[in-house]
Amino acid sequence: QVRVAESGGGSVQAGGSLRLSCTTSSYTYKGKCMAWFRQVPGKEREGVAAINTGGGMTYYADSLKGRFTISRDNAKNTVYLEMNSLKPEDTAMYYCVARISTDVPACLALGAFGLWGQGTQVTVSP
Repeated sequence: QVRVAESGGGSVQAGGSLRLSCTTSSYTYKGKCMAWFRQVPGKEREGVAAINTGGGMTYYADSLKGRFTISRDNAKNTVYLEMNSLKPEDTAMYYCVARISTDVPACLALGAFGLWGQGTQVTVSP
């Protein structure tokens, strides 16, 4: 049974936008810090953005600030990643993770802890 499910990936031209969604069960979602990571084959997984349980605190990878926005709708057990001004180097598999963490930067730390989804592919063409 999949408890974390990403959606919204696809192919887009450079400069375009996509919005990814991550939906979980209530049990998985409540009280969890939620984060997005991305990974290109052959490279280490990279933290993208994280958001605390209430949605009032967010944290981003420095290189992505200003282009990506993370948000959550607690009534829908869903986290979003709005991606604007996409570049070919944003091409990756994007993963959502639910983590127990009261520290939002720590929620974006590398490591396998947390409950991960299976990912959604984002491809940005020049």
